[in-house]
Amino acid sequence: MSMLKVIEVLSESDKSWEDAAQTAVARANDTVRNVRSIWIKNFEATVENGKIKTYRINGKVSFVLEG
Repeated sequence: MSMLKVIEVLSESDKSWEDAAQTAVARANDTVRNVRSIWIKNFEATVENGKIKTYRINGKVSFVLEG
């Protein structure tokens, strides 16, 4: 039987929310093994001079525990 652990992550991108999510998954994958999914809890953007400057996500990454 598999057991999963969930960690909360925050990530930002100057391109898109999708890029922010991909960055979060890639960074989590550098730290833990067996990343299986990301659940996006919140989307946010910073605005400067009437335009979106950065896209931010708050998500939960799940991965399989070994052992």
